[in-house]
Amino acid sequence: MQKIKKLFAPRDMTQGVPWKRIATFAVPMLVGNFVQQLYNTVDSAVVGHYIGDGALAAVNGAMPVVFMLIVLFTGISTGAGIRVSQYFGARDRENLSFVIGNCITLTALISIVTMVLGTALAYPLLHLLKSPLEIIGWTADYLQIYFLGISGFMYYNIFAGILRGMGDSLSALLFLLLSATLNVVLDLLLVKPMGVAGVALATILAQGISAALCYLKLSRMKDTFDINRSTLKLKKEVVTDVVRLGLPSGITQMTFSLAMLMVMRLENSFGVAFVASTSIVKRVDGYAMMPNFTFGMAMTTYIGQNVGARRYDRLHTGARQGMLLAVGTATVLTGLILIFGRDIMHIFTETKSVIDMSMRLMYILALGYIAMAVLQTMSGVMRGAGDTVTPMLISIGTSVFIRVTLAYLLVHLSKSPEYPDGRPEMIHVSLLLTWLIGACINYLAYKYGRWRKKLPVDDGLSPDIPATYRKEKLS
Repeated sequence: MQKIKKLFAPRDMTQGVPWKRIATFAVPMLVGNFVQQLYNTVDSAVVGHYIGDGALAAVNGAMPVVFMLIVLFTGISTGAGIRVSQYFGARDRENLSFVIGNCITLTALISIVTMVLGTALAYPLLHLLKSPLEIIGWTADYLQIYFLGISGFMYYNIFAGILRGMGDSLSALLFLLLSATLNVVLDLLLVKPMGVAGVALATILAQGISAALCYLKLSRMKDTFDINRSTLKLKKEVVTDVVRLGLPSGITQMTFSLAMLMVMRLENSFGVAFVASTSIVKRVDGYAMMPNFTFGMAMTTYIGQNVGARRYDRLHTGARQGMLLAVGTATVLTGLILIFGRDIMHIFTETKSVIDMSMRLMYILALGYIAMAVLQTMSGVMRGAGDTVTPMLISIGTSVFIRVTLAYLLVHLSKSPEYPDGRPEMIHVSLLLTWLIGACINYLAYKYGRWRKKLPVDDGLSPDIPATYRKEKLS
């Protein structure tokens, strides 16, 4: 029994062999990300088979709008995760308690704002994106229901981020497995009577369950931090610190979302069949990217805990070993996807032309998934050290100025009598080039960048890490 409890307990990453600590922490997250991706996969597969390619395109068309409206929250969760890992590593119970409590309250406020904006702006944003008229009604229905239940998504992610910051990646995985199973059952029950709206309802109900389970886990960790009226009350110093730290990540996500919308507008111009193909690629893409985002988050926690504990001797070794783990995992997974790609595509549709186009796009992107392993792990290192600005600037430069420019330029240059509007696959060529360039820049930033200057000084005080959130100062 004690061994089982230990598996679901916070984990100290400041001791032991770095790659073993990173791998032990990352594997449950990798499985968790796999399961989370199942939300989208099951939604798409059920919709594609029971309703058709148009509905499949509709569900995919909703995602960029969702991402655009939750970007502030992603920044908050990133800032919270960094601080949680640093204060946990430093054994600073007081600061840890204030960060967790304030983030719970802040998430409630952001959920309300996002719910109102999301339901109100669904139709206007879809018209702005020139969504095909055949699917705009389905997409709007999905969005409005999803945003009404957005609090489940937000609370699961903030709670899971807190657990991971303390080294517990297994609990979040377990709760996600349970909710994913529920999501599959609800999809099958609701899609026939409700269509696309049923898929949205199934997702928000399952996400709400996973959030509730995470909260129950945290509420029992009274030996690690305190949740009470004092810590739940918003404090300017705490909120400012978390927002300041997480804002670059939020801006990064916002920029990425806007870039996605601009590229999506170009994708939509090629019609429903191509949109359906890109929908499938994005679902499979999610699995190929899993190790990259997973190891990126693992490196943020690993670096954060070791920075908090002043174990600077472990930073570069952990960074190097973490990157090798990420690259190796991404290579294997990408190979499997390419080998079994056509079989995977059949999960979503039986339309041969859509499957053929999807496979062409996957072959274009293959090398980019390995490059993204380098990009994400190096970004994770910098964020864990407290430098969230550098990854933000790199992301803005690549996703907007390079990706969007290349997408429109390459499509334009590929125009011919056979393709008067240009070749649609050029959109994905631009994405591949963006990933390769981004990986090179991130590695150079890790090697020679400003993140080292973010490390706290030896006296335990730092302009980047408040020495304390003392109650007397916050009263």
